[in-house]
Amino acid sequence: MTTLPLIRMVKLAVKNLSQYKLRAGLTMLGIIFGVCSVVAMLSVGEGANREIQEKIQRMGSNNILIKSVKVPKDETSTETSRSMIASYGLTYKDAQQFSQYIPNLKASTPMKVLRYDVQYKARKLQTDVIATTPWFLRVQHYRMMRGRFLTSSDMEFGSPVCVIGSRLARILFAGYDPIGKTLNIDHDAYTVVGIVGDIAQGELPPQGELWLEGENQNVYIPLRTYLNKRGDLFAQWSEGGGTFEKIELHELILTIDKQENVIRAVDTARRILRKNHKVEDYSIVVPFELIRQARETRRLFNIVLGSIAAISLIVGGIGIMNIMLATVSERTREIGIRRALGARRQDIVMQFLMETLILSLSGGMIGLVFGALIPLMITAVTGVQTVLTFSSFAIAFTVSVTVSVVFGIYPAHRAAQMDPIEALRHE
Repeated sequence: MTTLPLIRMVKLAVKNLSQYKLRAGLTMLGIIFGVCSVVAMLSVGEGANREIQEKIQRMGSNNILIKSVKVPKDETSTETSRSMIASYGLTYKDAQQFSQYIPNLKASTPMKVLRYDVQYKARKLQTDVIATTPWFLRVQHYRMMRGRFLTSSDMEFGSPVCVIGSRLARILFAGYDPIGKTLNIDHDAYTVVGIVGDIAQGELPPQGELWLEGENQNVYIPLRTYLNKRGDLFAQWSEGGGTFEKIELHELILTIDKQENVIRAVDTARRILRKNHKVEDYSIVVPFELIRQARETRRLFNIVLGSIAAISLIVGGIGIMNIMLATVSERTREIGIRRALGARRQDIVMQFLMETLILSLSGGMIGLVFGALIPLMITAVTGVQTVLTFSSFAIAFTVSVTVSVVFGIYPAHRAAQMDPIEALRHE
């Protein structure tokens, strides 16, 4: 087929469709809604997956997170139950054996995580105080915004220094530079030496300008300093009285050199913990496994969403078939005249397929526009993260055109198979 007949065929198809504007518009709605729903659903699914992946990545794909867990009293020993001090969770012995027996261990980061009142002058709030080691910053990939983080000298000498989160700095110091100021943590004085932000922080502020954006509200102090001041015994008071807990380590982050060695390290850590603990007063979180599960969940989620949205496209295709069959019946005499004037069967097929294609292409393009706008509106109104990807546009548009053409073949074939003489007799 030459270019000229093709152009004429397109013009003829547009002319024929323009004679039934309302019918053509209603037919296109099925394709528009189908394409729009595919793009929107895949964008919401991709946004949810990205958000989950980001949270997991913050934990570190090479890390193993082990936390102390308080078990119910009936699962503890009789001796522990009778004691006024609840002792459970990770121990320094666990940390030592992890360093000795886990192969490919790059770093072991112990932490005590406690809830205290922190105060600067008249401003006070309650937040998490994390007693840890200098390499915590490197393991968690947090970004220093001002000053410095904890150092080996702070650990060795038990220096009363602290690093505060950027949100805490904004709340307590109200725009003043916190570096060098004294912060009271449950009546113990600490000197602020740095401000740390989140992993999601953008570029650093210009030199000399204080940037206090972010969501980090924690306080970080040297583990040795906390042990010298408070030890392992923690008292918690309430209206009904006080409880005493002895927890040597609240959390422990094990960093492995390569991802392929993570699973083997987890197995070794579980064996050590089972040997050292009579009850399972700990939990193990492996971000690497969570990432793999999240990817599999994302794949299934996209299949489900795509299948649901594809139903709309099939309905749109059925609508196109229905309207084209009606058009064939109404234009029977026209088909007979064209055949009598020398039009071949394939010319009739191409004519009706061209009309189907124009309907599907027009509906698909409009659907892509609405499919791009709806996720943006969802993000603006609800704050839910959505991600528009080229693949979602390509899949929606390709499927819409394919479905429309497939459903348009039968009406076109039926029109081409008409007997010219019988078609001319049709009123």
